[in-house]
Amino acid sequence: MREHGGNLDLAQQRFGGRAEAWIDLSTGINRVPYPVGEVSARAWTALPSRAEIEALNQAARHAYRTSAPLVAIGGAQAAIQLLPQLASPGRARILAPTYNEYAGVLSAAGWDVQEVSELGALVSADLAIVVNPNNPDGRNYAARDLLALLPRVGRLVIDESFADAVPHVSLASDADRPGLLILRSFGKFYGLAGLRLGFAIGNAADVARLAAASGPWPVSGAAIEIGCRALRDDPWAETTSARLVRDSIRLDAMVQSQGWALIGGTPLFRLYETSDALAAQDKLARAYIWSRVFAQKPTWLRLGLAGSESEWTRLGEVLAR
Repeated sequence: MREHGGNLDLAQQRFGGRAEAWIDLSTGINRVPYPVGEVSARAWTALPSRAEIEALNQAARHAYRTSAPLVAIGGAQAAIQLLPQLASPGRARILAPTYNEYAGVLSAAGWDVQEVSELGALVSADLAIVVNPNNPDGRNYAARDLLALLPRVGRLVIDESFADAVPHVSLASDADRPGLLILRSFGKFYGLAGLRLGFAIGNAADVARLAAASGPWPVSGAAIEIGCRALRDDPWAETTSARLVRDSIRLDAMVQSQGWALIGGTPLFRLYETSDALAAQDKLARAYIWSRVFAQKPTWLRLGLAGSESEWTRLGEVLAR
């Protein structure tokens, strides 16, 4: 298991407490989730029909503002696991530092993997990976610069898992271009990571390969029903995006007393430069607030956003000590 946020079991082993007592800010998952409401009995008891899956696909096209082919899958991570099946192993170049599953999955499948620090270094790769906005530092790249890579790489995969709150960065509307594949996560923005839902958007050939590899029922009936509802709820998405922007500014102001410097982030998480990230994590953890640290970057601390006012109050009190 590679290093990830969301490892609350580790926090409990070290500091105690029931899971319900913790505020888990180690991920970029919205802590004010979409209101699920009632789920029909059919969603739990029947295999999803083609019509239901297509309804989910249409809802995703609506939310992501695209008419391109797409396939629903069990989270963006499931799509990452299937990437090696799109082509024979070759040269993979990953814009880094970024989400660590890409390098691990591709290396295990026999790809020659190199992490690079500039967009230009992706040129001539058989498979180029860009996370936009990037995790963990929030970097994002202009559409024209990303599209300019298409004739110069074999296939360009853009992971837009954190793009929902900043839709202007998305290339989903261009996803049917040959050689371009967009990955989207449902669970982060909608705060329903446990539902395990995501999408791959691209040209018809790539989407067909991923659909075949993922099998006949890649997502659950509950994921389809809730996803259809949430992805078409434009007022909720607009209100949530505005709140997340306000709350990210609120968090930046709150940590100023610690002397931490903002490296970057998105409306779902912030990355700070600290004097000692493990010490900062320890301070928060003693109040049952979990954060993300990075073994290779001992001064980096990533925080998601608190949800309820009681969570914000608790976080503020700890930081003020």
